Amino acid sequence: MKKAIGYMLISVLGFALMNLTVKFLVRLPATELVFFRSLVSLILCVYFLRKRHIPLFGNQKKYLILRGIFGVTALTLFFYTLQELPLGSAITIQYLSPIFTAFFAIFMLGEKMYKVQWLFFAISFAGIAVIKGFDPNISLPLFFMGLGSAVFAGLAYNCVRKVKDTDHPLVVVFYFPLMAVPVMGIISIFNWTAPIGWEWGLLLLMGVLTQIAQVYMTKALQNAEANEITGLKYLGVIFALGFDFLIFDVTYRPMALMGIAMVLAGVIINIVFKSRKRKKALTAQADIS
Repeated sequence: MKKAIGYMLISVLGFALMNLTVKFLVRLPATELVFFRSLVSLILCVYFLRKRHIPLFGNQKKYLILRGIFGVTALTLFFYTLQELPLGSAITIQYLSPIFTAFFAIFMLGEKMYKVQWLFFAISFAGIAVIKGFDPNISLPLFFMGLGSAVFAGLAYNCVRKVKDTDHPLVVVFYFPLMAVPVMGIISIFNWTAPIGWEWGLLLLMGVLTQIAQVYMTKALQNAEANEITGLKYLGVIFALGFDFLIFDVTYRPMALMGIAMVLAGVIINIVFKSRKRKKALTAQADIS
């Protein structure tokens, strides 16, 4: 479990810095950003898979392809909201994904959900409602885009967990750009905006940070239960608020900050609860044996 937490923390930092690069690339369409990010990731994945003599296309191709499709959909929706909203608001909405991850894990992975966990999730959803009500930047379409991103991310995370015993983390990561590059490349042709100057460097940095974050997130998900570890992604909200305040001079209304706190509280309580339940189960199993 400690190893999974360490992996997830590295992933959170990588994604936070990647989100910051997206905010600086607001001139470029979201679909184009997904294309460039995925192109860099595809090149890196193929290089490291070949170097380690790991077969490219893995074993459970059905879930690997679904992981790619769900992930690309989630990222495209997220990038659009990231460009249109303050970092903190966009990331907080998208970070409902652990709730959907836990929900879909019931059906896809057979993971157990305790009744009290629904209360924790309700606190997080109530926090999102507060943020929506007190942040004038969040229109209804943007809100549902963020929510849709969280739903598809939850599906993608469960696909990652589904192949944890059969496929290498690099193979799992590889399927994201494998799906994204051709689809987003075709879409970008009809909505192309040529990068200029320093934007090329930021695009490259975005791709490298993505690769680091994706690999370590995959390792984390493959070393712990989905509804236990993904909640750590919420720490990214802290980075986002810091970037908003220090770099973009964004201020939040007190009620909006309270909403963010409610979201964090619901997830953190769930993490602590789930961790204690898991420890008790392991202790009981050890006593029996």
